[in-house]
Amino acid sequence: MSELLIKNGFVFDPLQGIRGDRMDIAVKDGRIVETSALQHPETIDASGMTVMAGGIDIHSHVVGPKVNVGRLFRPEDKLFKSPLKRCNRMEMGFSVPSTFKAGYDYARMGYVFVNEAAMPPLHSPHVHEEIRDTPIIDNAAMPVFGNNWFTLEYLKNHEIENNAAYTAWLLRATRGFAIKVVNPGGTEAWGWGLNCENVHDPVPYFEITPAEIIAGLIETNEHLGLPHSVHLHCNNLGNPGNYTDTLDSLKLAEGYTPKNNFGREQVLHATHLQFHSYGGDSWGNFESRAPDVIDYVNSHDNITIDIGQVTLDETTTMTADGPFEHHLRALNNLKWANTDVELETAAGVVPYIYSPKVKVCTIQWAVGLELALLSKDLMRTFVSTDHPNAGPFIRYPRVITWLMSRAARDATMKTFKWLERTIDATSIDGIDRELDLYEIAQMTRAGPAKALGISNTYGGLAPGMDADIAIYALNPENMPENPEEIEKALSRCACLLKDGVVTVRDGEVLTEPPKRTVWVDVKVPENAQVQRDIYEHFLRYYSVNLGNYSLFEEHLFNPRVIEVDTTQ
Repeated sequence: MSELLIKNGFVFDPLQGIRGDRMDIAVKDGRIVETSALQHPETIDASGMTVMAGGIDIHSHVVGPKVNVGRLFRPEDKLFKSPLKRCNRMEMGFSVPSTFKAGYDYARMGYVFVNEAAMPPLHSPHVHEEIRDTPIIDNAAMPVFGNNWFTLEYLKNHEIENNAAYTAWLLRATRGFAIKVVNPGGTEAWGWGLNCENVHDPVPYFEITPAEIIAGLIETNEHLGLPHSVHLHCNNLGNPGNYTDTLDSLKLAEGYTPKNNFGREQVLHATHLQFHSYGGDSWGNFESRAPDVIDYVNSHDNITIDIGQVTLDETTTMTADGPFEHHLRALNNLKWANTDVELETAAGVVPYIYSPKVKVCTIQWAVGLELALLSKDLMRTFVSTDHPNAGPFIRYPRVITWLMSRAARDATMKTFKWLERTIDATSIDGIDRELDLYEIAQMTRAGPAKALGISNTYGGLAPGMDADIAIYALNPENMPENPEEIEKALSRCACLLKDGVVTVRDGEVLTEPPKRTVWVDVKVPENAQVQRDIYEHFLRYYSVNLGNYSLFEEHLFNPRVIEVDTTQ
């Protein structure tokens, strides 16, 4: 039996509409409870400090085969650190940290849940082995569907029930969380040396378009009633003029309404939208079209986004968008790794430097901030860097500081070599908006939890929820004049409780409470055709036996199962 009372903090909990009220938070046996339930609690004095739920990262690449390729591929990224005072694991890496460092760094920032954004189903055992090795933070992982042969065939034939049955089978086989779509159709086209550059460009052999894939997967997702929506990485990432393709993709969600029992209100999550909000027809006239994209999102309640903010660092790009990585390699002439995963996906890894001396990079920096600062609903707009693609997740405190402080943005812009051209190509210099701590809690806690369908457990401070609580040395009534102090406070939280255990104090990791693997188990009616299709495809096409494909129980670590039953 353990009891804690966090006293006198400024509490921000958008799920309950609490906007910085001075109040106490009570914890008993790993859960938040009413203060009257405590008898002899230990106390934590949070006077003059900010109290929020633990942070939720809706989109990051922290575990799995392409992450491991990045670690091996970039020895220059491995910056070694000494062991922590009380935890004896070595930390290494900057843009591609080791599993140990990833868990510790998220905890230092006050984060407790991270969604791995792209799991190749064939390699799910590797993903779950690295989830097991990542300390403290709870993890989920999304298998990729947008270039899967089963999915393409079922959707080409408009077989939504069969595709739903296959989706349920794959989620169970991989212990996956949601439907992830990366460059729909384009990565399969990459096997032929091609790509799908827009939503109407057909996939070779399958003769289905990205538009049909996206719409079919939205229908599949709502047929199943999954906790999270379709999680979409749009076609034509990173190219001038791609905002029109992005709008075409977002419009595919029109007419669909969410059908689920988990509180989510969207049918489509568009990820790292910064990379998809570009105008111009060449790098010479490259410009922001973020206002056009966010205007559309603002007017459609069934879409959520994360921003994919460029942090102006050297980093390591990695994505299941294989053709994009080949294109990027041709642009920067740096080393390149590429792999194909049979029948399912492909991926590439390329180092990249976002320099303040490069006009394209500074425009990209502005685009991400525009999306957030022009958003009218921050419960549907979330902080991300598409770690590590636009920058490492350890820069979240810096991203938040830019959002909260015009002075911080101006200071960064003064380092730009092509400042005037950046201002001309974007609207960032005309935006004075500064977000407050309540809005930051929406973007990093309540909003992502609700969009993922886990807001009954994560992202808030209501009685009955997990006691995942972050305390920051920030007084909302007397915020620091120097923006660097905001970044410092958010980088090393004053205290983090994970499941009611004091895990971090003053930025130092004290202990490693048990973490969880969160996955979705969907029960569907028995489908003999899909079972036959799976058996035949494995005999004809896969290089592994069907019996060795599904995740073995020993690969799954401390599961938290979210159950969905479509048979009733």
